[in-house]
Amino acid sequence: MRNRTVPIQIFFSEKEAEQLKKRSAKSGYSMSAYIRSLLDGYIPQPMPPPDYHAMMRELHYIGHNLNQIAQKAHITNNINDGRYDKAVERFVKGLTRIEEAVILPKKRE
Repeated sequence: MRNRTVPIQIFFSEKEAEQLKKRSAKSGYSMSAYIRSLLDGYIPQPMPPPDYHAMMRELHYIGHNLNQIAQKAHITNNINDGRYDKAVERFVKGLTRIEEAVILPKKRE
């Protein structure tokens, strides 16, 4: 069953309707989802470039490999723990910053 049961009719000028259509298409949202996002206080981001997901998969793969290397190194006591942990932390923070910049909607101020 539908969660949204209250229909609301809104009238736009041609220019406003075209802006809504373009912006929602850019974000990958439907026009109603785009408006709901704005009502929730978020400005949807444009969809990421086509190669974004491939790049993120590669970065996650690198992170996974780093984790496997760390596990082996810890077992053999052949690693500088603090230095490695800081490098992994920087890697994870970098991934998070990329995701925030490219995908997550921005909170309106």
